[in-house]
Amino acid sequence: MESMLNKLKSTVTKVTADVTSAVMGNPVTREFEVGRHIASGGPGLCWRIYNGTKKSTKQEVAVFVFDKKMIDKYQKFEKDQIIDSLKRGVQQLTRLRHPRLLTVQHPLEESRDCLAFCTEPVFASLSNVLGHWDNLPGPVPADIKEYKLYDVETKYGLLQISEGLSFLHSGVKMVHGNLSPENIILNKSGAWKIMGFDFSISSINPSDADPKYSCKEWEPNLPPLCLPNPEYLAPEYILSVSCDSASDMYSLGVVMHAVFNEGKPVFQVNKHDIFKSFSRQLDQLTNISPALLNKIPEEVREHVKMLLSVTPTVRPDADQMTKIPFFDDVGAVTLQYFDSLFQRDNLQKSQFYKGLPKVLPKLPKRVVMYRILPSLTSEFINPDMVPFVLPNVLLIAEECTKEEYVRLILPDLTPVFKQQEPIQILLIFLQKMDLLLTKTPAEDIKNCVLPMVYRALEAPSVQIQELCLNIIPTFANLIEYPSMKNSLIPRIKSACLQTSSLAVRVNSLVCLGKILEYLDKWYVIDEILPFLQQIPSREPAVLMGILGIYKCTFTHKKLGIPKEHLASKSLPHLVSLSIDNNLNLNQFNSFMVVIRDMLSRMEAEHKTKLEQLHVMQEQQRSLNISTTGIQSEETKSPPSSGNQMDDIFGSTGVNGKENGSSATASQPNRMSLTLEEKQRLAKEQEQAAKLRSQQPLAPQTIKPASTNNSQTKDLTSSLLNNMASINSLSLANTPRPAPVQGSTMSVYPSPSPMVAPMGAPVSNGFNPSMGFQAGGMGMGMRPAGPSTYGGMATTTSTPNFGALTQNHGPLGQTNKGPDMSALDNLFTANKPKVTLNQMGPIPPPGPNSPWLNQYSSAQNSQTQMQGAPVGMGGMQSGFGMQANPFFSPQNFSQPTATPGMNQSGLKQSASVNNDLKDLFG
Repeated sequence: MESMLNKLKSTVTKVTADVTSAVMGNPVTREFEVGRHIASGGPGLCWRIYNGTKKSTKQEVAVFVFDKKMIDKYQKFEKDQIIDSLKRGVQQLTRLRHPRLLTVQHPLEESRDCLAFCTEPVFASLSNVLGHWDNLPGPVPADIKEYKLYDVETKYGLLQISEGLSFLHSGVKMVHGNLSPENIILNKSGAWKIMGFDFSISSINPSDADPKYSCKEWEPNLPPLCLPNPEYLAPEYILSVSCDSASDMYSLGVVMHAVFNEGKPVFQVNKHDIFKSFSRQLDQLTNISPALLNKIPEEVREHVKMLLSVTPTVRPDADQMTKIPFFDDVGAVTLQYFDSLFQRDNLQKSQFYKGLPKVLPKLPKRVVMYRILPSLTSEFINPDMVPFVLPNVLLIAEECTKEEYVRLILPDLTPVFKQQEPIQILLIFLQKMDLLLTKTPAEDIKNCVLPMVYRALEAPSVQIQELCLNIIPTFANLIEYPSMKNSLIPRIKSACLQTSSLAVRVNSLVCLGKILEYLDKWYVIDEILPFLQQIPSREPAVLMGILGIYKCTFTHKKLGIPKEHLASKSLPHLVSLSIDNNLNLNQFNSFMVVIRDMLSRMEAEHKTKLEQLHVMQEQQRSLNISTTGIQSEETKSPPSSGNQMDDIFGSTGVNGKENGSSATASQPNRMSLTLEEKQRLAKEQEQAAKLRSQQPLAPQTIKPASTNNSQTKDLTSSLLNNMASINSLSLANTPRPAPVQGSTMSVYPSPSPMVAPMGAPVSNGFNPSMGFQAGGMGMGMRPAGPSTYGGMATTTSTPNFGALTQNHGPLGQTNKGPDMSALDNLFTANKPKVTLNQMGPIPPPGPNSPWLNQYSSAQNSQTQMQGAPVGMGGMQSGFGMQANPFFSPQNFSQPTATPGMNQSGLKQSASVNNDLKDLFG
């Protein structure tokens, strides 16, 4: 990279020094910026040609510079002769104005070091193109080194030189005197121009029909720059010291030979013995061998032979040469017509431009790009000609690269994008929109192409609107979203609603459907879908277009239609359209398919929403119930209930663990026990352990000790009386669900809040430190320890108020029933009951409901309870929460205590069995 930069630096430095040494101080540099050295030309290729620009207008020019250092080897008088000769040639060129002569932009300026003048932009001299690279920068520019003349360029170039000579001979009455490849300049567009009038001879009788020219004798002692090139000079110039217009025609013949023979003239001339060389040449020209002209095209070979004739009168004149068949080539005629366009009227131009697309493919790309294209784009200033010129320009654009398009075509097209008249301009651009979008940079698309499209949507021509609507989707991805939302979509909607053309309306809908993916979901819902309901017509094509937009919006993964919009707007609109009488069967079926899809999705989405809402409501109810239960128990339980709970849980502690850990160990927030309470608790635990060790526990059955039979019977009676008081409510006819077997959760919650021995409140089932076990719906649960809460059903999200079951203990140990007298405290007279208003409807039991078997008589109830673990409230531990007909969490609450209950428990009633029968059928 560093070496490349150094090389570039050295090159720039060399060029700068070169230009500085040659042009510095010349008045030309006041008005023109001098660029790099590009070519050489003029007599002996003595003029260096630089590219340049005019400082005021930035107009591109060529700067011709003659460095006086080149002639330092000559004597002063020789230097003066050379300078005078060069000055004369440039001054003569400056006075002459013709399309075939090199155009001078700034006259000759002289400084101490150089001569300089400016001309139109130049590519190179013909001599450079043919391989003569004298006075060129090193290395030789690649564009000159690789330049090859096409046939059409050669033909038209020779035709241009013939026309230039015709102008000099007929119009100016002048003989050029030094026509050679070094004095023929190719300008930037490829046109051949004549320069080098250093040895031109004007007629001595310009007013006469037969002009006469005075010729100077050849002086071999003069510097070469003071003499014409003898290899291209007619023989009579040297041998007879005479010349006329025919002498230039001989020079033209030698130039034609050189063009077709890699720059070689007909004969090589010994400049030191010029007379002998020309004498030998004269003999050869008298009998020209066919081998000398074998590389010249056959159709012009005979004319070249005539031009090289020794007799001047045999040579064709310039006007005759312009009319030979060799120059009747289609390409040459086309280029010639372009050069004369300024003489044509609009009708002739239009006819020519119409036929030009047939000729352009036959021409070389370089000729088209640098010769024809500038002539075409120059016509853009004439609005009437733009519709005829524009198709040709776009045809050329298709064949050029993107870089060439941006550099050579786009700058001239930009003003045309803004033209609104004639209307054909829009039509042509829309037809070639794919080309414009492919090769035009994105920034220019937004600034130039899109505004033209917007105007096309508002054009009065239906054809232009249709074409515009068809091409918009092809470049919608290049349009910024704000432009599309604020400029493009409103115009499409307006075109659809205001047009009287069915084709425009349908194409508007199709266009909208194709660009939906580039729009925002809510913009489509708020702007596009309501717009569909405003369309007045009901033609089948329009209806199917509307259906297509609905379907695209509905099925597109980025868009979609909300179910609320489906239900309230989309479906009603589609259903009303689907029964239109203009639709055929297939079209109706298409409507119904979309409608069914919309209904299915709406159903699925709303059903999912309701299911999720139901789950959330159930969870909220469960939370509310638990909160209400805690508050009710804390506010309504008597202070003595703490001692009752202590009696119940005193055997093993509230954690229900078989290791005998105390309640104070698991709940640090409870108050510390006094020494007397700890001693009493230890005695109770010891007594309970003795009872368990005296009698073993049968599988699935707890047999209390005989000493505790009275306590068990009291417990059973209390439970039955409690059930009887509940059954006395007006629920006798309420249907019940079948109980779920296998659940170990208690049916009823504790009627009073649980309190620690010292009065600290105990959690009602939501405190994780209480050791609750989780149970599933309808699944058996591991029996809890003595006086321990059971699990909570996780599937229903409903709180469990604990089941008190017997601990079976390890296998092989005998357990005695605990002292159940403490349970009597749970059913005192001040405990709350469930009121009628708090109970919801209960489904009827099955025909084989176990409840009927359990509660058919008090005796049966007692028997079953004796043969199974007894839960809190006296219910069988297998009777779960899910089967409880009273457990309606949303209605459940603790009622106020009912007076009239004694301390020992619920009062037994003789009508318990009857109440149960009434309750359970």
